[in-house]
Amino acid sequence: MDSHKKLIYLDNNSTTPTDPRVVETMLPYFFEIPGNAASRNHPFGWQAEEAVEYAREQISSLIDVDPKEIIFTSGATESDNLAIKGVFEMYASKGNHIITLTTEHKAVLDACKRVEKMGGEVTYLSVQHDGLVDLAELEKAITDKTIMISVMWANNETGVIQPMKEIGDICKKHGILFMSDATQAVGKIQVHPKEVGVHLMAFTSHKMYGPKGVGALFVNRKNPRVKVTAQMDGGGHERGMRSGTLNVPGIVGFGKAAEIAKAEMGKDAERLSKLRDKLEKAFQDNLEEVYINGNVHHRMPHVTNISFKHVEGEGLMMTFNQNIAVSSGSACTSASLEPSYVLVALGLGDDLAHSSIRFSLGRFTTEEDVDEAIRMVSEGVNHMRDLSPIWEMYKDGVDLSMVEWSEH
Repeated sequence: MDSHKKLIYLDNNSTTPTDPRVVETMLPYFFEIPGNAASRNHPFGWQAEEAVEYAREQISSLIDVDPKEIIFTSGATESDNLAIKGVFEMYASKGNHIITLTTEHKAVLDACKRVEKMGGEVTYLSVQHDGLVDLAELEKAITDKTIMISVMWANNETGVIQPMKEIGDICKKHGILFMSDATQAVGKIQVHPKEVGVHLMAFTSHKMYGPKGVGALFVNRKNPRVKVTAQMDGGGHERGMRSGTLNVPGIVGFGKAAEIAKAEMGKDAERLSKLRDKLEKAFQDNLEEVYINGNVHHRMPHVTNISFKHVEGEGLMMTFNQNIAVSSGSACTSASLEPSYVLVALGLGDDLAHSSIRFSLGRFTTEEDVDEAIRMVSEGVNHMRDLSPIWEMYKDGVDLSMVEWSEH
């Protein structure tokens, strides 16, 4: 690897670089202002508490809610757990049924699996081929035991944005709580939970150019007043919903990240959607058998998930991953290489799911980065196809679906 070569970072859906303006805001809270926000009897504690409350206002302003409705957590995974298990326990007398989608993040799916172990019932709805939920099917799944529907705002792998307002209307009509994991959406597009009828919403700092290890859960306080059973017991911090010493520097950084996002996300989205479109067009114009996964009209501006048919995604990444960071549509689980469950849920065959790459652009992505990615990925695809007997057969007009492969 050429040590002078710039590494190109196109994996912003995994995590974003922390904005230097955010880091600068955080620095004093490590040493000069070291107080614990729960220390109520001296100036250091008051300063810390003041900083936390200011950040709460910055964050609530981004999503247009009351600052009292923001509960700080260690990240969206904890927020998802607190919302799902917390509602299940708190509303046990009303019912024990939750509805979610098969394409949700593992933090939601695994929390739902835990609810099932605790005696709950969960319906996992499949999505349509474009990744969107079928609203009629969603409504049909509701029973008199349903207490909550949990649907992610935007998918982490495809960027597909669900019809939040319509789902909110269904929940309102049936008197059900609406929870959303909005981790990939907050700070990138306008996300106003109250406008669409969302009652609980998980999101995190490190997907919006803030530090890792700090997140939040929005919990609606009026019409309806939502309550959750705490999952972490201790000093009763965060209105009794989440005990634990607050990560003051992290929260300060989260607040600053929210303030910057509010001011700049419109401009960022416009620029990134043009770069994303340029990337897609270049691959579609210059390479054969290129497929974009998920609905291309209802999606995040900075994400594209592309399958390069007859090219194994992990192998393709090996050709350029010394220089470009992206993620593939396969997850290494133990010894087997499983295709992404999200792409399988869209109805992609294993071949296409295994040949997919997610490109997620960000605030610090330049046009040069995109040009370089187009060049290197295209070279990689051509190189892999040159070596592939399957591609040769495909080019010779062999119907690959009719080929009988022998197991060795």
